[in-house]
Order: sequence, then C-alpha cells, then structure tokens
Amino acid sequence: MADWIGWLATSIFAASYFCKQAATLRWVQALAALVWIGYGVLIGAPPVIVANLVVASLAAYSALRSRISQQSD
Repeated sequence: MADWIGWLATSIFAASYFCKQAATLRWVQALAALVWIGYGVLIGAPPVIVANLVVASLAAYSALRSRISQQSD
C-alpha cells in the first residue's frame, strides 16, 4: 500500500505543472508534499518526512503571501 501512496504523491506533484496560476501550483505542490509526508511515515523515512514538511510549509506560506498581496492591491 505504501507504494501506491508514493505513486499518488508523484502524480499530484507532476500534475502541478499543468497549473496556470502560481498560487494554485503552490497549493497543489503543498498537497503533494503532505501525501509524501504520509508516505514517509509509512515507510519510516525521516528524510522524506522532514524534506516534505519544509516543502509543504514553504509552498503554503508562499501561496498565502501571494493571496494577501493580491488582496491589498
């Protein structure tokens, strides 16, 4: 089952390249990173977990920052 979660995360991440808006791209990449975290937990791989915690956090922060910037314009 863990393999399927890894493939799902890969698919979500790959699909993010079809996003036309930067904020949407970041949210999809954050979602993929969250799925990767689940995969990392299942296989017991701390580097996968930590790396994707960083990616998910930065992607979500960047998307939120972009949204706030657009609202203030």
